[in-house]
Amino acid sequence: MSFHDLGLEPELVRAVSDKGYDLPTPIQQKAIPAVLAGRDVLAGAQTGTGKTAGFVLPLLQKLGKSEGRQPRVLVLTPTRELAAQVAQSARDYGAHKNLRTQVIFGGVGEQPQINGLRSGCDILVATPGRLLDLANRRFADLSKVEHFVLDEADRMLDMGFIHDIRRVMQMLPPVRQNLLFSATYNDDIRTLATRLLRDPVHIEVTPRNSTVARVEQHAFRVPKDHKRHLLVHLFQQGAADEGPWGQALVFTRTKHGANRLAQQLETAGIRSAAIHGNKSQAARVKALADFKAGKVTALVATEVASRGLDIKELPQVVNYELPNVPEDYVHRIGRTARAGATGRAVSLVAPDEAGLLKDIERTMRQNVPFRDTPHFAIVQHAPDAGGERQRQQRPQHPASGQQAKRPAQAGQGRKPARPAGGRGGSWSGKPRQRAGGYRSGRM
Repeated sequence: MSFHDLGLEPELVRAVSDKGYDLPTPIQQKAIPAVLAGRDVLAGAQTGTGKTAGFVLPLLQKLGKSEGRQPRVLVLTPTRELAAQVAQSARDYGAHKNLRTQVIFGGVGEQPQINGLRSGCDILVATPGRLLDLANRRFADLSKVEHFVLDEADRMLDMGFIHDIRRVMQMLPPVRQNLLFSATYNDDIRTLATRLLRDPVHIEVTPRNSTVARVEQHAFRVPKDHKRHLLVHLFQQGAADEGPWGQALVFTRTKHGANRLAQQLETAGIRSAAIHGNKSQAARVKALADFKAGKVTALVATEVASRGLDIKELPQVVNYELPNVPEDYVHRIGRTARAGATGRAVSLVAPDEAGLLKDIERTMRQNVPFRDTPHFAIVQHAPDAGGERQRQQRPQHPASGQQAKRPAQAGQGRKPARPAGGRGGSWSGKPRQRAGGYRSGRM
C-alpha cells in the first residue's frame, strides 16, 4: 500500500516522497483514512512509528487552502521540543500547499509568537501554558478550530496538564474533529477519551506499553558511585568491545544530575551537552542541533527528551538512572530504532534500582537481560602542585573486583578507591545479597 492508495492528494504524496518515505507505517495506514473521513480517533502506537504524519498529512488535506487569520487546526503537545518538531513536520509535509503554521511555547520571548498569531495561521501547534496565557490575553483566538489534536496525551497527564487541557477545550467550538494520539494506553487516557471523543475509531497497532522490537536491550550491574566510570568506558570501548560509541542519548532523573554528568563526560574527553527544563530554549535548541549534527557525542537529558524527539539513526540510548515511572522507560528507548532502523538500549542498574527494573519488566511483560560488567577504570581528579591533574587507577579485576596494589603517594594516607565491575552478578566483588538485593540469576 502506498501513500497515494490512502487517498492523499498528489501535493502531499510528493512532499512525503521528498522526505524519503515510500510506504506508510501501520499507524499511518489506519489513521490517515479515518482522519480523512472526519472520524474522531483514539490511536496508540510505539514511539518512532510515524504517529505525527498519521494526523498531519490528512489534516493538511482537509484544510485545503489557506483562509482567515484564526487557526483551524490546534495541536497540543507536552513539551517545547515536540511542539517545534510537529510544526516542522507540518511545514515539510505542506511544502507544496499554501498553508501557514505557527508554533508557540514558553521559555522564549512571546512577541514574535504574538506577531505570528496576528499575521494569521491555519495550523497552530502549542504547549498548554503559553497557549492559555496568550488566549486569556486575547492574542490567540481558538473560536474557528475545526480539528483538535492531543499529541502524546499520556505525557500530558503525567505532567499534570489535565486542568489546562480542560480549559483549552472550553475555548474550542463544540462541533469539531478530535484526535488523541498516545504512545501508551492506560485507564487515565481512556477516561480522557470518553470526555473528548465522539464515537471514535480505536487504533492500536502494537501491544500496550511494548517497546520497539528492533531495540536490543540489556543492563549492567554497577554501584551508583561507579556509574560514570563505566559510562566513560562504554563511550571509549563499547558495550562488548565493539569500539568507541559515536553517539548516545543518556538519560538521568534530575536536571542537576544531567548537568553534572555532562561536565564529567567532558572532563573525560567526551563531547557532551545537557538538555532539560531549566535550560533556556535557545540552549536546548543548540544542544539538540549539535547532537544531530554530530558535534556532540553524548546528549545528557531528563524526561524532557524522552517524548517525540526524532533523531535519525541514533545508535543507542543509555539509562544512566532508571526512571521512576515504568512507561517512561518505553519512551526513552523509543528514541532509537526509529523508522525501521535498529538500535541498542543500555541500562546501568545500581542495587537500589532493582525494584524499578522489576516494575519496568512487569509493565513491558518482558525481561531486560544482564550482561557481564566489562573491565573499566576508576578515574579520579586530585589536586597537584601544578593545579588539577587526573589520576587513573588500574582497571578492576573482573572476578574479584580487586585491583593490584600500587605504591602510596606522598601525603596520602588513604587507600585508593576500589574500582567497580566484575563478572555478571557481583557488586564490586562483594557476594550477592540474599535479601533486599540481587540474587543469583535474575533480579
